[in-house]
Amino acid sequence: MRYFIEFSYNGKNYFGYQIQPDAISVQEELERGLSTILREKITTTGAGRTDTGVHARKIFAHFDTQQVLNDQLAHRLNSFLPPDISITRIFQVKDDFHARFDATYRTYEYYISLEKNPFTQDFAWQHWKRPLDIHPMNEACKILFEYEDFTSFAKLKTDNKTNICKIYKAEWEQNGNELKFTVSANRFLRNMVRAIVGTMVEIGAGKMKPEDLRKVIENKNRNSAGTSAPAQGLFLVDVGYDFE
Repeated sequence: MRYFIEFSYNGKNYFGYQIQPDAISVQEELERGLSTILREKITTTGAGRTDTGVHARKIFAHFDTQQVLNDQLAHRLNSFLPPDISITRIFQVKDDFHARFDATYRTYEYYISLEKNPFTQDFAWQHWKRPLDIHPMNEACKILFEYEDFTSFAKLKTDNKTNICKIYKAEWEQNGNELKFTVSANRFLRNMVRAIVGTMVEIGAGKMKPEDLRKVIENKNRNSAGTSAPAQGLFLVDVGYDFE
């Protein structure tokens, strides 16, 4: 039987979700907990692989077992896991339902603090030395909808078979001294959101004009885009499925 796990984590202490050699990962902690409680070797498949230091407010993974699991497993697993990983629920799905390939969309949020704030330093880019104007940044967001090939925002030397993505939503909001970027797409390339944010910040700082983003995308060259934004400001906040 196949089960889905809905969970969240603070990524500060992890080298991303996916298991890494000689580095602690969220997947390793999750599988250790499940294997210990269920007394069998459990392997999970996540909805995606977040980079080192990136957080997840809502993410899914699946695993298979012959055991019939009850509602107490989520509570037991939470008792076993470290404080920075939290299980929301565990539920059965169809045997061929896949956490990664059956996801219909993913939504990320990126946070920027416009003031030096010791209480958000682990969860936002502290960008207080230079002002940012979100109006040209939102003008640039509209340009993202015109394209589907985002090679310029892809991490180099990856195993991507395609760099084609369909962006459904992209917008900046300001609440006091905090900026939030929300972006949804059917899929994302490794480092894509952080590369977009880094480029958008150059636009907000006046180093680039919004229309310059077209040339960046059309060049299909990572060197044309801005420097990647720091990992701690990035959150995976939703993954969509048609569970029916």
